[in-house]
Amino acid sequence: MAFTDKYIQCSDCGQDFIWTAGEQEFFSGKNLHNEPRRCKACKSKRASSRPTLAADSRRGREDTTATCSACGKETTVPFRPSPGRPVFCRECFQSRRR
Repeated sequence: MAFTDKYIQCSDCGQDFIWTAGEQEFFSGKNLHNEPRRCKACKSKRASSRPTLAADSRRGREDTTATCSACGKETTVPFRPSPGRPVFCRECFQSRRR
């Protein structure tokens, strides 16, 4: 299939940008069917404004105090423990992993 350069209007800034034949070939090779909606500048601006996964997890993270099922030491865990499931402190968890 022969691809040709195509002009597309950016959905954010309204400017026309070129979707090159090489980019179209790449999309086709990855089995991507939708055309890009944003120019490269708007796409990178949008990507930089989104919070990263690490920021999301820190923001929504709740530390819970629990008692270690192995040694009985009080510890904090970054999740809400499920009833009936064991919870381990860092040291006991590391020793069980090995």
